[in-house]
Amino acid sequence: MAAGMTLSGWALIATFVALCVAMAKPIGLWLFALYEGRDTPLSRVLGPVERGFYRLAGVDPSREQNWRQYAVAMLLFQLATALATYALLRLQGVLPLNPRGLPGLSPDLAMNTAISFVTNTNWQAYAGESTLSNLSQMLALVPHNFLSAATGIAVAFALFRGFARRQTQFVGNFWTDMTRITLYLLLPLACVYALVLVAGGVPQTFASSIDATTLEGAHQTLVIGPVASQEAIKMVGTNGGGFFNVNSAHPFENPTALVNFLQMLSIFAIGVGLTWCFGKAVGDTRQGWAVLAAMMILFVAGVSIVYWQEAAGNPLLHHAGLAGANMEGKEVRFGAAASALFATITTAASCGAVNAMHDSFTPLGGLIPMFNIELGEVVVGGVGSGIYGFLLFALLAVFIAGLMVGRTPEYVGKKIEGREVKLAVLAIVVLPLCILGGTALASVLPAGLAGIANKGPHGFSEILYAFTSATGNNGSAFGGISANTPFYNGALAVAMWIGRFFMMVPVLAIAGSLAQKKYTPETTGSFPTTGPLWIGLLVAIILIVGGLTFLPALALGPVAEQMAMLAGTTF
Repeated sequence: MAAGMTLSGWALIATFVALCVAMAKPIGLWLFALYEGRDTPLSRVLGPVERGFYRLAGVDPSREQNWRQYAVAMLLFQLATALATYALLRLQGVLPLNPRGLPGLSPDLAMNTAISFVTNTNWQAYAGESTLSNLSQMLALVPHNFLSAATGIAVAFALFRGFARRQTQFVGNFWTDMTRITLYLLLPLACVYALVLVAGGVPQTFASSIDATTLEGAHQTLVIGPVASQEAIKMVGTNGGGFFNVNSAHPFENPTALVNFLQMLSIFAIGVGLTWCFGKAVGDTRQGWAVLAAMMILFVAGVSIVYWQEAAGNPLLHHAGLAGANMEGKEVRFGAAASALFATITTAASCGAVNAMHDSFTPLGGLIPMFNIELGEVVVGGVGSGIYGFLLFALLAVFIAGLMVGRTPEYVGKKIEGREVKLAVLAIVVLPLCILGGTALASVLPAGLAGIANKGPHGFSEILYAFTSATGNNGSAFGGISANTPFYNGALAVAMWIGRFFMMVPVLAIAGSLAQKKYTPETTGSFPTTGPLWIGLLVAIILIVGGLTFLPALALGPVAEQMAMLAGTTF
C-alpha cells in the first residue's frame, strides 16, 4: 500500500460503493413508474401541470412513435433549444439580471457553450463568474441541465421498450417521456437537493457579490449568485457545468466534506437506478444487477489505481525530501482520497464536475479519468447515456458469445442479429474516430498547438483529454489547455454534437429493430447473461473493444510522461 493511503480513505471508497448499490432499487422503482407511465405520489399535484403542457404543445401523450419519429422529435428539440441558447448568450449584454454589466459572448464561444449544454457535456471554455450574467446562468444553462439529462433518460427508456416489447414498431413518445422525467424526477430531486445544499453553506441569491475582510485585514469582493439551484441539477443530471471557474473545488459550490460526499452520491444516483429499472423492464431484475456489478468492477478498479497513484505522490519530490501524497491542484479540506474518488466518479459518470484539477494529477492518476470517458460512458455513465452505452457493449458481448457456442446470440429474450450488431458497432466507433481524429488534427495545426500550456507528452495529454471529454460529453479538462479560441470552440463543438447524437440515433434504431422481434424463451442452450461468467465477459469486451483502441494515444501521453517522471523529467 502506498505511503499516503489510509484506512479512512479506503473506508470512504467502500462506503460510497455500498451506498450506490443500496440506492439502485429505490431509485429504480421511481424510474420504473415513469417508464411505465404510471402515477407517482406527485401526480396529484403535478398532474394538472403535465396535462397543461400537453395542451399548450398540442401533444397527444397516448400516441406513441416509431423510432424514426422519436429520433426526429428529439433532434428537432435539441436544435431549437441550442439556437435559443445561442441567441440568449449573444444578447446577454442588453438583457436584465446582469448586475455586473457583462457583455454578450463572442459568436464562437456562444456556439460552443450552447452546444455544450444541449449535449449534456457542459464544457466551459470560460470562467463562469466573470463571463455569464445571473440571467444567462439561470435561463440559458440551468434549463439545459434538466432537458439534456431528461433526453438521455428518454432515449434509455426507448431502448428498454425495444427489449421489453414484442412485435411492435412503437418505442414510446418523446414528448411524454421528456415531460414526465423532468416534472416527476429531475425537478423534485433538484428542489430538495438545492435546499440541502443551502443548508450546507452553498449560496442562493440574486446578489452579485459580497465584500469580505480577510484575517490579515485585506478587503476582497467575492462573486456570488444563484449557486445552489445550479449545483443541484448539475450533479443529479450529471451535467458538470459549474457556476464558478474552478467548479466543485470552489468553497461556495462545495464547502464541506459532507457536501462533497453528497455531491458524489448524487452523480451516480440516477445511473445506478437505471440498471435496476432495466432489469425490471425486461422482466428479470438479475439482468440489471449483472449490469451494475460489471459497472462497479470497472469503477472500483479505476478508483483504486487513481488513489494509489495520488497517495504515492511524485517521486521527484520525495527525492527532494518532500514525502507525502500528491496534493498539487487539490483542496486540503478533501485530501487525496476524496479527490481521487471524485475524479473517478465524475469521469465514470460523464459528469465533468471536479473538486480537484485533473491536470495536476500524477500521469497514471490522470490517465484513469481520461480512460473512463474513452470507454464510452459505460462505467455507470451519464443519466440515460450510461445504461444505453453499456447495453451496446452487451449486444457485442452476446454476439461474440454466440460465435463461440455456434448459435444465434440472444439477450433478454431477443435474438441479436446482423442489423443490431452493425448499429451497435456504428455507435461505438463514433468515439475513437472523433477523439483520435480531433486529437491528431489539433496536434499538427498551429491553432491547436497554440492552446497547450505544456510541451512534450503532457501537452499531448491536454489535447487528447479535451477531445476525449468533448466527444464523451463529459466536460472536465486538463486545465492547462487554453480552449477559448475559434479553433477549439469550433472543433470541440463539432465533437460534442457528434459524440451525443451520432450515438443516440443508432441506439434508437436498435430499439426500433428489437421492438419488432418476437420473444425468444431461454433454453438450456442459451448463453447465461446474469452470472459471474457473463459479468466477466462484459468487463473484458468493454476493456478490449472500447479501451484498447486508445492504447497508442495513451502511450504517447500519460504513459510516456510516467516513464519520463521516473527517469527524472517533468513537463
